Amino acid sequence: MKLLRYGPKGQEKPGILDADGNVRDLSGKVDDFAGEAVSLTAIDAIRAIDIDTLPVVTPERIGACLADVPNFYCIGLNYAKHAA
Repeated sequence: MKLLRYGPKGQEKPGILDADGNVRDLSGKVDDFAGEAVSLTAIDAIRAIDIDTLPVVTPERIGACLADVPNFYCIGLNYAKHAA
C-alpha cells in the first residue's frame, strides 16, 4: 500500500497508488494523513477499502506524504555505541 498526498501546496488531498500506478482519490474516505489518521487502526481501515472503486486522478503535484510531522527521530549508525 502506497499512500500519498497530491494537489497544490497547502491544499493537498490524500491519495493511494493502485497496482497499475494510478493515483486514486482517498479524500472521501480519509480527511488527511496526520495524527490519528496514520495510526495502525486507521491504516487497517484504509487497507480494507476496495481502492478500485475510488476515482482515478491525474495530479499536477505529489506533496509530502504526511500533513504534519511533529517529531522526527533518527539514529546515526556511524556511531556504533549510540546504535547499540
